[in-house]
Amino acid sequence: MSTTIAPSSTPLGGPSLPQERRLATAIPGPRSQELLDRKASAVAAGVGHTVPIAAIAAGGGVVVDADGNSLIDLGSGIAVTTVGVSHPRVVEAIAAQAAQLTHTCFMISPYESYVAVAEALNRVTPGDHAKKSALFNSGAEAVENAIKIARKHTGKQAVVAFDHAYHGRTNLTMALTAKSMPYKSGFGPFASEVYRVAASYPYRDGLSGADAAAKAISSIEKQIGADNLAAVIIEPIQGEGGFIVPAEGFLPAVAAWCRENGVVFIADEVQSGFARTGAMFASELFGIVPDLVTTAKGIAGGMPLAAVTGRAEIMDAAHTGGLGGTYGGNPVACAAALAAIDAFENDGLIERARQIESILKGRLTSLASVDARIGDVRGHGAMIAAEFVDPATGAPDAALAAAVAKACIAEGVIVLTCGTYGNVIRFLPPLSIGDDLLNEGIDVVLAALASA
Repeated sequence: MSTTIAPSSTPLGGPSLPQERRLATAIPGPRSQELLDRKASAVAAGVGHTVPIAAIAAGGGVVVDADGNSLIDLGSGIAVTTVGVSHPRVVEAIAAQAAQLTHTCFMISPYESYVAVAEALNRVTPGDHAKKSALFNSGAEAVENAIKIARKHTGKQAVVAFDHAYHGRTNLTMALTAKSMPYKSGFGPFASEVYRVAASYPYRDGLSGADAAAKAISSIEKQIGADNLAAVIIEPIQGEGGFIVPAEGFLPAVAAWCRENGVVFIADEVQSGFARTGAMFASELFGIVPDLVTTAKGIAGGMPLAAVTGRAEIMDAAHTGGLGGTYGGNPVACAAALAAIDAFENDGLIERARQIESILKGRLTSLASVDARIGDVRGHGAMIAAEFVDPATGAPDAALAAAVAKACIAEGVIVLTCGTYGNVIRFLPPLSIGDDLLNEGIDVVLAALASA
């Protein structure tokens, strides 16, 4: 019978963890390999992993494994631990709530923390109009419910998503997601009445925001028709698609068209929300006020929680009982969210994201000026990406991105790839990371590229 893997020496957790890159063994070490072997036997093959370690502790800007290796974290659990793993106020809030009440189901016996999270979201999301919120478990669940709400409000069925979009792994959100492998391949048929149009991708399409918006709107009008369209959904900065920042003017033009035609404009801020981009929400960077906003990931400091927030008259379209879920707005997750939102608002984390942007963009842009394999450096805040290309043709170079990421992990730095073409490395450090550790992590990335 297998037993739990114990660390070689028990480390501290949370922000008290030593902030250092340390390689005690090759990665994976023997204790991590033991867990990976158990995973292969017990866990479905479709559940993959990026970093071959058995994580036992994390905090600040590091993740520690069972072999005593300390890795620099430039991934934040895919933009989840934005406030830092085991942020002290989040941990305290979780412990206090767990001791008092772990679950009743809000739809059965309501509790104050759910209402308080809804009030906070209504306050911090873009726009000063009357808003309401509903809480769920995951980003995909939030997106699916946003579509339900939009359809109910408008009485229409069609939904527009964009090239390079990622919105989740449920049936409807797979239909909204653009990339086939690994998210959609073999899992169809998908939900109907979902249509895809071209997004703004300045590095590859060369279009101004106005021209890209005109192209998208023309496709919508000709292929779908505003009279049939319930909602347009877009990530203000596309995440899995490659951290694509749209050209200036693209999002305002699309949002304005939606407003003029009675179409609900949904901003999927699951990855870009909560200070990640140097604003509380990426929508603010582009001067747009969405009708509905979906959030998850960074919302609760590592606990599973998601939300749809939007105009009160739209949110109230669903009939009583039409929204919800057994665990949606779990009290422990809500307590964590209230502590995390407090940290975002009062701990200088928005400004910290801008400082991280200055370091990441400065160093990557400097390298791109002398290494043509980096075709583009883009992003905002602590959501930055480098796109790798063939320097002769500009074609996406997924093999190079994969090789660099693999080399970084072997040297104790967690980085993630993304992009429709698989040729982008994304940088998502927790906002709790220190400058020295961040720069050391970048040093490793640049050395891996030089050796690739």
